[in-house]
Amino acid sequence: MAVNSKKIAVYLLAVFVLYVIITDPEKAGDYVTVGFEGISDAAGAIGDFMTWVANGGDS
Repeated sequence: MAVNSKKIAVYLLAVFVLYVIITDPEKAGDYVTVGFEGISDAAGAIGDFMTWVANGGDS
């Protein structure tokens, strides 16, 4: 049952993404930009944390 629910959720997400891209490509581009900025910020924060840990956790 869970596999079917997962397939349905992925299918609906794909349909929604295609709908947004087709109906408003400029806004879809903005969403991609925001998503990549978020990923970049998260990676930077993880890097800062790992550097802090490697330095012994001193403030």
